[in-house]
Amino acid sequence: MFKKVLVTLTLAFLCAAPLLAKDAPAAAAVKNPTVEIETSMGKITAELFAAEAPLSVKNFLEYAKSGHYSGTVFHRVIAGFMIQGGGLTAEMVPKPTAAPLKNEAANGLKNDRGTLSMARSGDPDSATSQFFVNLVDNSGLNRPNPDGHGYAVFGKVVKGMEVVDKIAATKTGIKKGFRDAPETPVVINSVKVLK
Repeated sequence: MFKKVLVTLTLAFLCAAPLLAKDAPAAAAVKNPTVEIETSMGKITAELFAAEAPLSVKNFLEYAKSGHYSGTVFHRVIAGFMIQGGGLTAEMVPKPTAAPLKNEAANGLKNDRGTLSMARSGDPDSATSQFFVNLVDNSGLNRPNPDGHGYAVFGKVVKGMEVVDKIAATKTGIKKGFRDAPETPVVINSVKVLK
């Protein structure tokens, strides 16, 4: 009797195993969102790290889907450091933003070349819509540097780093009180969520 029950249970498990295995790849197939940042100098594609920086990724995607980034510029460009944008119009007027985020710089991600990070003020929990792309490995921005809190990495350029480098090479100066502003505006036409 016991043998019969054991054989029945084994057969039931073996029959169910392919069903379980069939569902497993679906879970494993869940991928990070990818966005396309279309600028006046070309397109940049970035993968966003949803597991490591859930608040920052959700925030960025909400701004992207709302159309907030359309018409903003990369207003701060420092060769050998980073390019920053997502908050000001070509006239250097700040766009309204949602509430600031909790800093996620403790997520283990590093401010290496090509990564996207949340821009913020001296307050570690002040990031809103502005972000920057690291042009080099900026270890001085990793938690706990430079102020005990660090800058939160939430994505990485996977295509179009040559566009980032082209933006980084643009001529800059002081524009309406903003230093390191491109003389010819580098406009973000749109940010589209690809997947």
